[in-house]
Amino acid sequence: MARKPDVSAYKSFNQITERLDEIIDQVRGKDTSLERSLDLFDEAIALGSKAVDLVDATDFSPAELERLKDAPEAAADAQGGA
Repeated sequence: MARKPDVSAYKSFNQITERLDEIIDQVRGKDTSLERSLDLFDEAIALGSKAVDLVDATDFSPAELERLKDAPEAAADAQGGA
């Protein structure tokens, strides 16, 4: 069984998203082997799990929670209502 990729070096959400962008660029490259693509996929899954853990562990202020709650409505209004 393959070992889980080590993503402990990524401490912030921004670091994780930057690495995910790098992975996307590498996988889209025509010279990336299938084996390497699968390794990158495993890393991306581990990074995604870590990102979810970071978001779940975040303590939002009441104002931030209110903004997050209103965010889907604001996005729908910006697109002409849905």
